Amino acid sequence: MKQSFLQFAQKLTPGDGTGGTVNVPVIGGDEVLRNGLNLAYFLGGTIAVIVIIVAGIMYVTSHGEAGGITKAKNLILYAVVGLVVILSAFAITNFIIGRF
Repeated sequence: MKQSFLQFAQKLTPGDGTGGTVNVPVIGGDEVLRNGLNLAYFLGGTIAVIVIIVAGIMYVTSHGEAGGITKAKNLILYAVVGLVVILSAFAITNFIIGRF
């Protein structure tokens, strides 16, 4: 089984799918960096949105307790600041990677 996979892999060549070549994706280092950063930004944004939802639930269920309200407001504030930082980093890095 291993030998058959090795023989198959040795016959693969990068190309566009024409002329007997197999369409194996070929990407450069800048595309790998962009994909990795975009994944990190997506995960960070997702976590920030989840924190905002949890903080909203905490705010609603605090029953007027000052400590709970303050904690929920701080969580919302920090999550929004985090989203702004993530969006700024996304814009800056994609602009820079696109230029070089």
